Amino acid sequence: MKHLKKTIYVLILSLVVVNGLVFANLETKNETKPSIAERKARLADDKKKWEASPDGIKYKEWEISPAGKKVRASHDKIEKYIKAFANMEAVVSSVTFQRANGKSSGPKWLIVMINDEEYLMQFVPKEFQQLKSLKVDDKIIVRSRSAGYSPNHPYLIISGDYIEQNNKILFKRDFSKNNGC
Repeated sequence: MKHLKKTIYVLILSLVVVNGLVFANLETKNETKPSIAERKARLADDKKKWEASPDGIKYKEWEISPAGKKVRASHDKIEKYIKAFANMEAVVSSVTFQRANGKSSGPKWLIVMINDEEYLMQFVPKEFQQLKSLKVDDKIIVRSRSAGYSPNHPYLIISGDYIEQNNKILFKRDFSKNNGC
């Protein structure tokens, strides 16, 4: 009987110690993880710092320029398709676009016309190989998950996540390889 009491005490004491360690670890994790409000405040501070930098000032000037307004308007035209990841009918305008001062070994660009607006799609050379059969004036279907602005580019940059021609998939981005980014 005495041996049974000792065993029960040891088990209870072990349980108390383990629970204490678990709760202490949870409190430590909660203390080190910033709250959503803290993260938003940090992002806002970082944005203010960037906007005050030379690049931020240049971007803000471009944003209110006629070129920046044109790019923004082109985004507004396709925003609903991007949010829904829906098909957009496009016509290939260029398969040889190169940025000024761009490296020939750098990203490859496809320019497409969607609803009377031109858009850029950027690909790494390996991805672009899948699109080598495309020619100017080819009609394609494009789906995009995102778009981006840059004062260094004349058009809105849309992600070419899915491209099809004549019911044949030419390119489909594999998001499992980059954690969905």
